[in-house]
This record gives sequence, structure tokens and C-alpha cells, in this order.
Amino acid sequence: MNLGPHDLGPHAGFILGAYAFTALVIAGLIWHAVRDRRAQTRALAALQEPTAPAARSSGAGA
Repeated sequence: MNLGPHDLGPHAGFILGAYAFTALVIAGLIWHAVRDRRAQTRALAALQEPTAPAARSSGAGA
């Protein structure tokens, strides 16, 4: 079975373009998810860092 652009009929350009656009959108979503995960990991690490001793003691005296 040999599939090529001629087997898609007269709308081959539209069909292949739709597949290419869909692949581009999915790649963009994956890229965005990876980028967001990195940002969330950095934010979580910043929240988990212990605060400086001076900052801890200033709130205890109030």
C-alpha cells in the first residue's frame, strides 16, 4: 500500500496543512507545559528555602 499526496484526492494540500497545523499546536502545548513545570519547580523551591535568621527573629518579638 503506497500512500502519497495523490491518494488524498484534490484536497491533499488542505489535509496535509491541517495535520501540520495540528502537530504545531500540540508541540506548542507540550513546550508550554514543560516551561510552566520548570517555572513552578523554581517557585516551589523558592518557597521551601529557609528564611534568613534576621527575618525569623523580627516577627517573633511582636
